[in-house]
This record gives sequence, C-alpha cells and structure tokens, in this order.
Amino acid sequence: MNPSSPALSVVIPLFNEQDNIATLQSELHAALKGLDYEIVFVDDGSKDETVQRVETRADVKLLVFEKNAGQSAAMYAGIHAARGEVIALLDGDLQNDPADIPLLLCEIEKGADLVCGYRAKRKDTVVKQITSRVANFVRSRFTKDGIRDTGCTLKAMRRDCRDALVLFYGMHRFIPALVKGAGYKIVEIPVNHRPRTAGVSKYGLGNRAIKATVDMFGVRWLLSRQVKYKVK
Repeated sequence: MNPSSPALSVVIPLFNEQDNIATLQSELHAALKGLDYEIVFVDDGSKDETVQRVETRADVKLLVFEKNAGQSAAMYAGIHAARGEVIALLDGDLQNDPADIPLLLCEIEKGADLVCGYRAKRKDTVVKQITSRVANFVRSRFTKDGIRDTGCTLKAMRRDCRDALVLFYGMHRFIPALVKGAGYKIVEIPVNHRPRTAGVSKYGLGNRAIKATVDMFGVRWLLSRQVKYKVK
C-alpha cells in the first residue's frame, strides 16, 4: 500500500438521498473518529440535490455517474476506486448504522476476509421482511454461501476480496457467494437496522424476486465453472 493510502475505505452508493446525506456524513465521521479512513460516495445518477449536498473534505471522494446504472455498478465502481486495505460497504439511506463499522473491523482483525452484517431486528414492513426471508433462504441453499441476509449492505472485506467480484446486474446480492467461491473466509454478525426516515426505497418486489432468481442461476453456473490454481 502507498503510505498515503488510508487503512479503511467506506463505499456508499447514493441515489436520490438528498435528505439523508448530511446526517449520514455526520454519523460516519463520529463513528470512524480516530481511524485512518476515506469515504467513497458513488452517485448513481441522482435526480435531486444529492451531489450538491455532499460535504467536500480531504477524506471524501465522490464519483458521479452520467446516468443511473444500478446499485451493483455503483458499488463495484466504489470498491475499485477505494484505496484502503479494508473496504466497508454501507447503504446511503441511514438504515445501516455507521456505528457498526468498528464491529466489522474487529472480525477482520480476528482473521475474517469478509464480514457480513445481518439485520437481527429489521425495521421494514411485514411483507418486505417475509419476501426477503424467503429469497434469502432459497439463495443461500442454492449458491451455498451460508449467509442469512445478503440484503444487508453493511459489509467489510479485505482489499484482495474485490478480485473475486464480477460486475453484472444484481451482483451486490451475491458478493458473499463470489467471495466464498474464491476461497476466502466469511463470517456473519448481527448489526443494527433502522427505519427509513427520508426518501423512498428504490427496490420493489419484482426486482427482488424475478431478477434475483435469474441472477441466482447465473451465479451458480459461474461458481461451477471456476478454475483455481496456485503458483508454486
């Protein structure tokens, strides 16, 4: 690593989150106080004032897409723009709690390569919770990632894990499967989940069910075709 590179990069996709961005930045800086970090915001073609409301700081990097490309693209771009030895992922809607990031880092220090948060007490509608549980149940057993809640964006990974990622629509749901398939160690811990107080959810039931099912078959095929080798 370059001596000027931070130890931690926090990657956050944004799409029409103008009413959340100020609070999010404030909470991030409070939660990461004392750490060597950078924040990488990726604006996914917002139509509101999200970009204008991002506070410019030396530890903040902002990538702006020309047009909306989806959460997976924003996350992938941010991960590959990150300079930290450890890369954390966080939603921009304030439902993930930045105060949980240090908990993820502790698991990395213990030897995990990827730490996935799971929402022990979800603050979503009953319908959303039920559909999510069914989708997670099917996906986990089909891809064999062993993760109960890939819908939780809050994660932390060692920098090397990003080499296992393949960009496609819906990739963000299968980060654990791709990383585990590459031979990395994954752990899962409970994290805080908060109700959305501003803005609206960007993902409907059709997005979660039909597209996720198609993606699941694609990922299963990809994992079955992996070639692994070690240099002597």
